[in-house]
Amino acid sequence: MAREQLNSDAYNWHAFAERQDLAAALAGHVAGRLTAAIAERGTALLAVSGGTTPAKFFASLSSIPIAWNKVTVTLVDERCVPVSSPRSNAGLVAANLLQHAATAARFVPLYQKAESVGNTSEADSRMLRSLPWPLDVVVLGMGTDGHTASFFPDADNLETLLDPSSERVVLPVHATSAGEPRLTLSLARIVRAGFVALHIEGEDKRMAFESAMASETRKPIRAVLDAAERPVQVFWAP
Repeated sequence: MAREQLNSDAYNWHAFAERQDLAAALAGHVAGRLTAAIAERGTALLAVSGGTTPAKFFASLSSIPIAWNKVTVTLVDERCVPVSSPRSNAGLVAANLLQHAATAARFVPLYQKAESVGNTSEADSRMLRSLPWPLDVVVLGMGTDGHTASFFPDADNLETLLDPSSERVVLPVHATSAGEPRLTLSLARIVRAGFVALHIEGEDKRMAFESAMASETRKPIRAVLDAAERPVQVFWAP
């Protein structure tokens, strides 16, 4: 059950006392949106974040019996590491989301081994253009520095990453704080989604979100909320 709910022009805040309650509620929202998309056009496109935060959400969503064979799943962003690496978002999604009923979904990863991250992003853009855009659902995470997707504040191409008019599908990211080169969906692809959710947990993430929204310095998460075509649904639990 929601503990509180706050709203603004840019987002709706959904707070839960327990993380498991958050996971179940978010999974229900996402499943409903995917089902509606399938009913409307016969297919659905979902992009999710990696990391450890969404594990409970992935488990809840994977057990909901929707028409998974009509769902394509891709990633919001990815580290340029092999799928066998514990830091691979593709590996985390395979282990936690593409299970149970969701094994029938089609999965399209971002990372492909290439000579450079730039070459990989160009190959990804060509491959992903064939997906049934726009995204029906995108579920984002956020770091305590205000980054989301892989829009890191210290990225050397941050201006390009945060360009809402970009026609690119996937962009390379080079940022010291990222730890290794990354790939990310462009801001334009994210903010055009039919349903955009931000999944954050812990008091530190809540404070980081509130700080980003109040700051005169435009943090990446604020740029996403400012550019989104409809209010972002923020799901939080302590």
